[in-house]
Amino acid sequence: MQACVFPDNEKGVNMKILFVTSECAPFSKSGGLADVAFSLPPALQKAGNELEIITPYYKCVKTRFADQVRYVCDLRVRLGWRDLYCGLLKGELNGVPVWFIDNEELFLRDKLYGYDDDKFRFAWFSKAVIDVMDRLDFVPEILHCNDWETALCVIYLKDDQARRPDYRNIRTVYTIHNIAYQGQFGADEMTTTFALDPGWYQGALAYEYQGRSDVNLMKGAMLMADAVSTVSPTYARELHTPQFGKGLEGVCDMIESKMYGILNGIDPDHYDPGKDRRIPCNFTADDKKGKEECKAYIQETFGLKKQKNWPLFAVVARLVEQKGVELIRELLPEIMQKGVQLVIFGQGDKKYVDFFNECIGRYPGQFGFSDKYTEEMAAKVFAGADFYLMPSAFEPCGLSQMMAMRYGTVPIVHETGGLKDTVRPYSDFDGIGDGFSFSTYSAKALMLAIDAAIKVYFAEHKVFEVLRDRCMRKDFSWDKSAQTYIRMYSDICGSGFDPNVTFEDAYEALKVVYEDLEETRMAYLAQQPDDYHNVCQVRIEGPGEGTFYLKFTKAGMEMAPYSYEGADVSISANIDNLYNMAAGHVSADKLFVNGQMKVEGNISKGAEMRYLIGRAEF
Repeated sequence: MQACVFPDNEKGVNMKILFVTSECAPFSKSGGLADVAFSLPPALQKAGNELEIITPYYKCVKTRFADQVRYVCDLRVRLGWRDLYCGLLKGELNGVPVWFIDNEELFLRDKLYGYDDDKFRFAWFSKAVIDVMDRLDFVPEILHCNDWETALCVIYLKDDQARRPDYRNIRTVYTIHNIAYQGQFGADEMTTTFALDPGWYQGALAYEYQGRSDVNLMKGAMLMADAVSTVSPTYARELHTPQFGKGLEGVCDMIESKMYGILNGIDPDHYDPGKDRRIPCNFTADDKKGKEECKAYIQETFGLKKQKNWPLFAVVARLVEQKGVELIRELLPEIMQKGVQLVIFGQGDKKYVDFFNECIGRYPGQFGFSDKYTEEMAAKVFAGADFYLMPSAFEPCGLSQMMAMRYGTVPIVHETGGLKDTVRPYSDFDGIGDGFSFSTYSAKALMLAIDAAIKVYFAEHKVFEVLRDRCMRKDFSWDKSAQTYIRMYSDICGSGFDPNVTFEDAYEALKVVYEDLEETRMAYLAQQPDDYHNVCQVRIEGPGEGTFYLKFTKAGMEMAPYSYEGADVSISANIDNLYNMAAGHVSADKLFVNGQMKVEGNISKGAEMRYLIGRAEF
């Protein structure tokens, strides 16, 4: 019998992770992914792991940061019939090495995305990531890919693992930042663009859509990755519905056991109103006087009247329907009648840009707009506003509401995705909350939330200041989320089990650790009546697949490698989670909430059973 070896220390420490991203601030940015790439890897490294980032060497990187990167080597990367130059350069971001993939034909362009050949550009980038891994400082244990642009990394790695023993232990994580952008192309691209064997089509990539048979890169990565994450717990639940799943809700159901919802964070040092040099005047939660000067600056910059006592609302967003811009456009006349000011700052659809430019003249001194977006001015708007409007139709996570709150700007949000997870609605009944929200996506519901905010500002200004203070003191750092990422990485890295471990091996290893908990278990059982009798059936999924049962009586525990007809409750999880639950490395309740452990039968006894076989608090 092959022995199963477990580490003495808790898993998740000193893992080697390669973070693959199509954009990374400050080098390149078009949206929130760049902010995540900027702040998550340093947080994971701070927690004791080895992190490296890999991203394209765009024109914007070469123009602004060429003196901060160095050439390492070059090679040829073949994808199908095309054999292209690949330069490998290296820089650094807050102590994390950043690798850049260089090819001027594909990446020396004015924009990051929006070209007819994007499908080939990012397919080739994904292939290049796999081909250069042995040129980096380490061969990673985890390949962490993001959005459709890097989805093919998961597929190309699977192909290479069949031929390269040194790559076979690499695990993959695929993060969905916005499921609306899936990487969907015609089926003929399978061989002509992506250079994949036709078997991959039925194996993972086939997607029936509006009567067409397409390739869906996101679907393939979701099915093939060892773990799939998205950027907030609420969004992870929403993806199982047709409204939010965008055609992939069935796939989300299929992969539920390996799907995690982990809330994004922000870098609290970068978004610190007490130190931020981008804003006109610094201020803190303890001394907010500087915020008045920031408000006056925004009023002057956007041509508003310097009305100190009028609430200043702000929107910093892409001007697209998803962001709730249509609701704001519909409500604008009504909002302007309320004795408030509104600033909208962002780029997007021409119809919205034209409309808001027209409204500057329609509401002079009260409404301001600019589509000359910069990060510096966005920080100034966050710092100067009183309320932040974010009525998104859907929002996987959202970062700008967190940034606004850091600068003491009270949010008004639609209860969806990460907005629901980060903003607690104010209740005048018990005084809890740090913002305002609405649940039904409609102009009427948004207006009710705005009215509630205005009422608090004018009639209960002390309450408003309490909300502002709560916003500024709220913890949006990556520390908690980084630990959840580490747990996910640990789940898929395993605890030393051979992938072909037998049920007998797995059972014996688990028996040892469960028997080690006898003292804890007996202390609980001693308090139970003499006729106490509960049976838990345990199903090991994946390596070591099989079933055993645990019978608990006043006398102790009986464990046997058989099924038990009529068990009070049944649980199922993979062997790593069953071990780590018992060993105390992960909360049993956490596994249950995340969907990594299923509980069936007498659910009223589920918590009790999880306590008896693990270390969940009872």
